[in-house]
Amino acid sequence: MKKLSLLLGVGVGYVLGTRAGRGRYEQIKAQAQKIAGNPKVQDAAHKAQDAVVTQAAAAAGAAKEKVGDATSSATDKLRTEASIQPAP
Repeated sequence: MKKLSLLLGVGVGYVLGTRAGRGRYEQIKAQAQKIAGNPKVQDAAHKAQDAVVTQAAAAAGAAKEKVGDATSSATDKLRTEASIQPAP
């Protein structure tokens, strides 16, 4: 995945920085489309996307749990302080 990102970055940088003209741009674009359409690249992209979705769901669950714990702690603290202080 890192190699693909590096190659993509190099390609984009070259295209943006080159003075070779439209013809070279079209060659690079065609090669990039060929690589992107490769079944192995597509498979790797889908695996990466699935991994991101799985990790995001796990992170969301952990965050939800921590927020719930923090809310409970804050509520308990407020109740304790309210019971200690006399009402005006």
